[in-house]
Order: sequence, then structure tokens, then C-alpha cells
Amino acid sequence: MDIGDVISDSLRYPSSDWIKVVILGVLFIISFFIIPLFLAMGYIFRVIKASLAGVEELPSFDEWGEMFIDGIKLFLVYLIYSLPAIIIGVFSIISLWSSIWSLTYVTQMSGNTITPEMVVSLFGGTALVGLVVAGIYALIIYPIMAVAIGNLAYYNGELSAAFRFGEIFSTISLIGWVDLIIWYIVIILIGIAIGFITSILGIIPILGWIIIIFIVYPYSYLFYARAIAWLYSSAFGEEYTA
Repeated sequence: MDIGDVISDSLRYPSSDWIKVVILGVLFIISFFIIPLFLAMGYIFRVIKASLAGVEELPSFDEWGEMFIDGIKLFLVYLIYSLPAIIIGVFSIISLWSSIWSLTYVTQMSGNTITPEMVVSLFGGTALVGLVVAGIYALIIYPIMAVAIGNLAYYNGELSAAFRFGEIFSTISLIGWVDLIIWYIVIILIGIAIGFITSILGIIPILGWIIIIFIVYPYSYLFYARAIAWLYSSAFGEEYTA
């Protein structure tokens, strides 16, 4: 896998149709209605499927029912793979607040005050440890999840395909663990760069946020979807199409 080709193509891909990028942005901005969120995720999944099939243009916004169902499937894959990190993180935060509440009660009863050292000690002993563990889990699982999503797309949305771990790890072996790690590091660096651009644009009143919501956010998701398709297809050679 030529990582340079993967990144250059993935960065160029969303610009093939800016109208569709904006439409995806509209779905994201109204995603608090829930249904548009699944439609947006369904479209991202459609991009992965189309890319695996060798389609060079952004797919159309049609067959909305199918797109909605695909979005739910993609959401479930993200949720299930992320669930351990979510559980650990939530438990850590609850533990922290419980400890702070207990400390507040004890100090009030004794007439003492809570010192910064007490809070730091609690944070280091509970939430920080848990959040670090959750973060390490996320770092390890997300590149594996990317291949699982590719498998889901390859099998045309068959949900069980995202959890066929033997098949997924076999695909990773074909990709190569080194190539997978390099791909992941580059994706993280691109994400940091996009975050930096977003922070700069966020300084600009109104116009900056319009660009972020309707261009930067949907562009980044389309880039990631295309990069996943490249990663997965690299296991089968450059001539592979689903």
C-alpha cells in the first residue's frame, strides 16, 4: 500500500462534488433530529461501498431508506467496538464525582476545607487512570474497527461481517500490521491538521463556522471513509474491486 497515494486520493476525493459535501453537512447540522444523523452515517457507509467497487465519484443521495438502515448498522458497529471505552470512561467519572461528594461531606462534618491536593489525588486515583485505560483501548481498537467497517461494506452491510474477528485479522495480516499502523498514524496526523484548521476558522465570526459545518466536517468524514476503503482493498491488491 502506497500511503502517499492513499492520502492524496482520499484528500482529493471529496472535492469531486462540493454540492454533495454541503448536503452531508446539512444532514450533520440537523442530526439532533436523530434520523438525519443515521442518514449521514448511511451516506458515509455508501461512500466506502462505492469506493470498494472502484467508483471514483461521490455516490448519489438516493434510496434514503436503505441509507438510513446502513447508517444504523454503522452506528451499531461504532457503538459496540467503543463500548468498553465508554463504560470505563463513564465509570471513572462517576467514581470521581462520588469521591468528591464523599470528600465534601466528610470535610463539612469535620470543619475542614477541600484542598487542591485532595482533588488532584482523587482525580489521579480514579478518573485519570480509567480515562487513560479507555484512551489506550480506543487507540488500539479503532484501526481494527476500520478494517471491520471495510468488511461490513464488502459484505454489503451484513452486520455480522463486522464481528468476524478471524476474518478481520486475516485481512489485517494481508494488509500488513506495519502498513496498518502507518495508515493509522497518518490518519491521526491528518485529523490533527483538520482540527487546527477548524480552530483557526472558528475565530472568524459566522463565516468561519459556516465553512466548518458545511465544508470541513463533512469533508473530513468523506476523507476518512475513502481512506478506509483504500486500507481494506489493499489487502487484495491494487486491482481489487468488490
